[in-house]
Amino acid sequence: MTGPQVPSDDPRPDADRRPRPTGAAADFRNTREFRFERHHFDLIARLLHQLAGIALASHKVEMVYARLARRLRDLRLPDFDAYCALLQSEDGAHEIGYLVNALTTNLTSFYREAHHFTFLEQTVLPELRERHAKVPKPRLRLWSAGCSSGPEPYSLAMVLVASLGPELRRWDARILATDIDTHMVDTARRGVYSADSASGIPAAIRSRFTRPTTLNGEPAIAMTDDLKRLITVKPLNLLERWPMSGPFDAIFCRNVLIYFDRPGRMQVIENFARMIGPGGYLFLGHSESLYGVSDRFQQVGPTIYQRVGP
Repeated sequence: MTGPQVPSDDPRPDADRRPRPTGAAADFRNTREFRFERHHFDLIARLLHQLAGIALASHKVEMVYARLARRLRDLRLPDFDAYCALLQSEDGAHEIGYLVNALTTNLTSFYREAHHFTFLEQTVLPELRERHAKVPKPRLRLWSAGCSSGPEPYSLAMVLVASLGPELRRWDARILATDIDTHMVDTARRGVYSADSASGIPAAIRSRFTRPTTLNGEPAIAMTDDLKRLITVKPLNLLERWPMSGPFDAIFCRNVLIYFDRPGRMQVIENFARMIGPGGYLFLGHSESLYGVSDRFQQVGPTIYQRVGP
């Protein structure tokens, strides 16, 4: 693969146009399309942490440059000086949303970490059924916190409809889905996904809860209306004020805490503890743990925690 070319306005003599060093040790100077130096990275990292609570490690330099270089091209900006000036200007508030969208990873899939959905079906829902057996209109609330493009809340909805069946009509059941990335929120609301992404959905469930369609001219699936009626999708920054009041019976916040520093993680977990009802559950990602972060939960399964206390 051919490396980046030296810009045509490089003032150095032809004989001195040697490749510049890359990486933190070289203050991020390079021969990329756009000049990207330490002060650019530091400003972007500081804004991302202040506004979204995301801790951007220094080894993410290449990722930051690659994703934001595309943004510079879209905005027709000449360099990162101009982009950083935009972020700090009166128009910067609008651009911050694009910055967060560009630098957050949205890897997701249907029924990802399947043991969580099995636990929901075989443990959480039976407990709620027993607890509310004599309640005429029992309340059930689930929250997909960091829902990305939506496969997680739709997987939750599939479990509810398939497990409770006609009994679901007796319940006041809702699923809240939130994400900081507004583009992902829009995708989740539409509920249309490539056909390839449906491979994780069990065949019987897939035939029942999706219908064939197209997306950008390619085969796709669309979630059915009975699933969409259960789900409310909203943008939300977990480090800002939460407008909902709870309580929730279970919160899925998987592969989100890894982006926060320790104070951010502790703040979010403490807020989850206040939002989850007594005996409710918190589901984390496979690489996340509450060890040394909170004593408000006890572990009851692989990355599954139950709230303790009243």
